[in-house]
Amino acid sequence: MPFSTLSRDQIQELLVEQSAKYVELQEAQLKLDLTRGKPSPEQLDLSNELLSLPGGDFKDAAGTDTRNYGGLTGLTGLREIFAEIMQVPVDQVICGDNASLALMHDTLVFSLLQGTVDSPKPWAKEDAIKFICPVPGYDRHFALCEEYGIEMLPVALNDDGPDMEAVREFVNDPAVKGMWLVPTYGNPSGSVISEAIAAELAAMETAAPDFRIMWDNAYAVHHLTEQQTKTADILGLCAASGHPNRPMIYASTSKITFAGSGIPFMGGSADNIAWFLKHLAKRTIGPDKVNQLRHLRYLQDVDGVHALMDKHRAILAPKFSKVVEILESRLGGHDVATWTDPKGGYFVSLDTSDGLASRVVKLAKDAGIAMTPAGAAFPYGDDPRDRNIRIAPSFPGMAELEQAIDGLATCVLVAAAEQALAN
Repeated sequence: MPFSTLSRDQIQELLVEQSAKYVELQEAQLKLDLTRGKPSPEQLDLSNELLSLPGGDFKDAAGTDTRNYGGLTGLTGLREIFAEIMQVPVDQVICGDNASLALMHDTLVFSLLQGTVDSPKPWAKEDAIKFICPVPGYDRHFALCEEYGIEMLPVALNDDGPDMEAVREFVNDPAVKGMWLVPTYGNPSGSVISEAIAAELAAMETAAPDFRIMWDNAYAVHHLTEQQTKTADILGLCAASGHPNRPMIYASTSKITFAGSGIPFMGGSADNIAWFLKHLAKRTIGPDKVNQLRHLRYLQDVDGVHALMDKHRAILAPKFSKVVEILESRLGGHDVATWTDPKGGYFVSLDTSDGLASRVVKLAKDAGIAMTPAGAAFPYGDDPRDRNIRIAPSFPGMAELEQAIDGLATCVLVAAAEQALAN
């Protein structure tokens, strides 16, 4: 029953009952981790064939000896595969080393030190730099901004994209140089940027001539159902709207093959890619082309990527279903929390009643269930309503996951009862 319909005595009775369950959790001495969206060992095993590649032949189809220096853009064959996924011409795609986060980092640093192709001066010489940050969002994006003193402006993220009224207001400020977006199966909400919102983002006028959309398409092929949600073509939309340099597009194989030894990709306009390569050439002589060749021979083509992701879905989808099933069973009737039921990606976003998330995470930690800190999905770790908790179901086995989510639900009920009785 909803807490609002319960008498004080009934809430007290529920608190006693859930506190007893909580003591059982503590006595079980659990060591469960739901903090990060890491592939499970079972998922990583899907790509173990990579360990035996590329074999004795280290040359790609163009005759490139991958063991040697050079090839700043990466192997053409691998770029061709992900150019199709990213919806970017192949000659406007770069393959990097092992993390798309590194490419995003370099984009920001090059912009700060050198300015973009559209910048009147380096960003670091501006009086202030600001970025729009849809929330809840990806904590590592926010950490990059915080590291380099870029002020973050939170806007609400809806199921179909950011609150465009707030975005339009913010971009009237010339100090607002960009925004972060995860367009498909957003982290952590699972939101998908609609075609209409993407078109509006592409066409809107901005006070800064060098405004950039950091389009982190990390989960482009990470479907949890048979429906393959298509990402909006942000590069095409921006070009058609007269802002060809606005999007910087990122993707990677980190949650497709090996998380620590994947391949990141960056795409954009021809001018943006030339600008990035000019500065990248000072940082590296070339990427790890041997690993790129491994991936090319293993994945082979776009169909190979989707076939592998079908195997990932077979492992992940039951876990996500179990999370939603337990939350509905334990919390569904109490009106103290809501949660997402994503169609893809790596997270479930749980919103408690206002003011409860920090207490829930603390209770979970003390019971041996590690969660990402409350507020992590907000700039500076500050969730003004103290309600959002990110759940990462991918890494634990099913039995451990069931224990963790059931225990988390107990923590929510204990915290909600405590709050109700304190008021």
